Amino acid sequence: MNEATRRALETMMKGYEYQSDFAKKYVAQGRAEGRTEGRIEGEARGEARALLATLRVRGIAVPDAARERILAERDTERLERWVERAVVAMSIAEVLEEP
Repeated sequence: MNEATRRALETMMKGYEYQSDFAKKYVAQGRAEGRTEGRIEGEARGEARALLATLRVRGIAVPDAARERILAERDTERLERWVERAVVAMSIAEVLEEP
């Protein structure tokens, strides 16, 4: 489909609301799941930033591999444990090692 046709269809679809109860139910469910996932992602990012800030303020070097691991972590409970350890740890290894 050419660009003009694609744009025209997109314009027509803006603001479209599903009519059937079936479709409305699953669209609402998808939106709710998306909001939940977004909230969890946001919390994890916040914990990761707090952890990196704590390590920076304490003068603990964070190698690139550790930084990537921290930023990729989505388990907010694990990130919270790492933040707690970062307050007293002397090295990044003490923060990230699991018992």
